[in-house]
Amino acid sequence: MTIIPDFDLDDTLRTLDSASKKFQEGSKEEKTIQLAAVSLLYVLHIGKTKDFQKYYQDIHDPSYQIKVSHSFSTQEEADGWLSSGNATDGERVRIAGQGFQVIQLPKGLRFLRAPLPEELGDPAPE
Repeated sequence: MTIIPDFDLDDTLRTLDSASKKFQEGSKEEKTIQLAAVSLLYVLHIGKTKDFQKYYQDIHDPSYQIKVSHSFSTQEEADGWLSSGNATDGERVRIAGQGFQVIQLPKGLRFLRAPLPEELGDPAPE
């Protein structure tokens, strides 16, 4: 997987700033563009620019598929696994047929509802 060759964070931020100025200050559009800019600044601040570039590349790759690491029949079974210490931040799992992502919060790992493609009407990978 190659990293986006023309990704320039400074240029992207300048473009977002220019775009936000086309909308009234405080408008939904201006706030949304500012949120996108702050999100990119956060990625830069935490040193995850290369991870972001790979993620961006992955989601634009037509062969990209979400990888489910574990499937659990019940929430109790999934909670046991989560508390076992074997889960990692970002991991995707299926619990009773529904998609979730493991997220790291200040008080520990939790499940965040993240529907899988088949739940959204996309065909399941073969």
